Amino acid sequence: MSIDYLIIGAGFSGAVLAERIATQLNKKVLVIERRKHIGGNCYDEKNEANILIHKYGPHLFHTNNKKVIDYLSQFTKWQPYEHKVLAHINGDNIPIPFNFNSIEALFDTHKAQTLINKLLAHYSKNSKIPILTLKKSVDSDLKFLADYIYDKVFRNYTAKQWGIHPDKLDTSVTARVPVFIGRDNRYFNDTYQQIPNKGYTHLFKTMLNHPNITLMLNTEYKDICKLKKDTFYLFNKKFEGKLIYTGQVDELFDFKFGKLSYRSTYMEFETLNQKQYQNATTINYPNDYTFTRITEFKHIHLSQSNQTTILKEYPQMHIQGKNTPYYPIFTEKNKIQYNQYKIYAKTIPNLILVGRLAEYQYFDMDDAIENALEKFKQLRKE
Repeated sequence: MSIDYLIIGAGFSGAVLAERIATQLNKKVLVIERRKHIGGNCYDEKNEANILIHKYGPHLFHTNNKKVIDYLSQFTKWQPYEHKVLAHINGDNIPIPFNFNSIEALFDTHKAQTLINKLLAHYSKNSKIPILTLKKSVDSDLKFLADYIYDKVFRNYTAKQWGIHPDKLDTSVTARVPVFIGRDNRYFNDTYQQIPNKGYTHLFKTMLNHPNITLMLNTEYKDICKLKKDTFYLFNKKFEGKLIYTGQVDELFDFKFGKLSYRSTYMEFETLNQKQYQNATTINYPNDYTFTRITEFKHIHLSQSNQTTILKEYPQMHIQGKNTPYYPIFTEKNKIQYNQYKIYAKTIPNLILVGRLAEYQYFDMDDAIENALEKFKQLRKE
């Protein structure tokens, strides 16, 4: 088997690069995936109730990047989908991100109007203000609002999600929880909000369906690929091509500089004998229960089934070999530790690190795709 590129991982980062290399460079690509399926954490499948579920939690595609949309549109048609999220606060379900409608749902008319007027006086309409920025306000009403949201919405949810106090997280994480200065109840405000009309797995199958691409599923890459000093060996022969790695960077190097911290989630699916469970796709539970949210998939992919499937997510620490690493944990200690791996990786000439786990960054789907496309541009120049 003649292989020009070896790609570890069949999620978006690996699949995009495999497709580009195969179609644009006419090179042979071997994609190795330890799971029994392609698609990474975006994998979806129909369950016993004929409901399309997202096996690793809800994935809602949104972007302002037309280049990414144009690229993916080669492999799928789309159906519009605007994500709506509620948070269970003091016994009521209110819109998230926190906005004017949320304020009116929680406070009396006079207090709500005072808070809305103050927000409009201090910030631009339809802007997003990170909660930690709002907490720095010197206005007493805005300080009250910031403290309320921090206590009721942000602090406990973040502590459950990440397992550490919010103050210890990088601002790139905390900034993802904003207050919206307006009445838009959509969770995202991007120009493009849609999902693949036949699901993500079908998109990946189309993307990887090329004679230059060979897939090896249910395969541990270390069973066929070895790193000895600065050289990779594939099937016990020196590998002369390039290796693109999208998995845990610390695992690749046998935890040479220690284990990096990742957050995992236990996914509990339940199919119920009723047509609908809740009136929004996702309801967050910041202060109640040990799970963070419940998602009902029939809100994403319409189904005529008389049953419905929900997912409860229980965040937990990642334990190597026991559960799935989903999110890098961005603390100063972890960033310093990752940098050791990054520097070491540069000593291996034919190695390319790509993706959330390999680059220890929080990429949304569109970010991951754009990042892979940019990596391909660099490859093409070499």
